Amino acid sequence: MANHKSALKRIRRNEQVRLRNRYQHKTARNVIKKLRSETNKKKASALLPSAVSMIDKLAKRNIIHNNKAANLKSKLMKMVAAL
Repeated sequence: MANHKSALKRIRRNEQVRLRNRYQHKTARNVIKKLRSETNKKKASALLPSAVSMIDKLAKRNIIHNNKAANLKSKLMKMVAAL
């Protein structure tokens, strides 16, 4: 167990950050799943900006890798364009 006050605080902070990252990542994954299952082009086009925004935020905060974000956005845009 940690002996220093700052180390104990860091442990608490890390847990809060981990839970926040997990929530944001899960929310983005749910939006992506919803977008992928969409068959109506209008609805998919309406969902796309929010999904791309979430993906960008995850990449900016290093929750996912920048290349993974680019690949996800590319595939989603391709899918919406093909509808």
